[in-house]
Amino acid sequence: MAWVWRFEKADGSVAVTDSDPGDFGTQGDAESWIGEVWKDLLDEGVDQVTLLEDGSKVYGPMSLHEAADDS
Repeated sequence: MAWVWRFEKADGSVAVTDSDPGDFGTQGDAESWIGEVWKDLLDEGVDQVTLLEDGSKVYGPMSLHEAADDS
């Protein structure tokens, strides 16, 4: 199984970024990574993320702006 994040603009289009973590072996690994780098992704123009497992949506889109408002 491969877990990946899709980086998106607010309108749902794909956001291009220098951050490319590749595939994660577990959902927990993917979630830990996003928890560490979400601020960097915001700075790179990513508005929201969607978690995929083997190409199927698990959840999302999840706004990175809401996380910034909570901190």
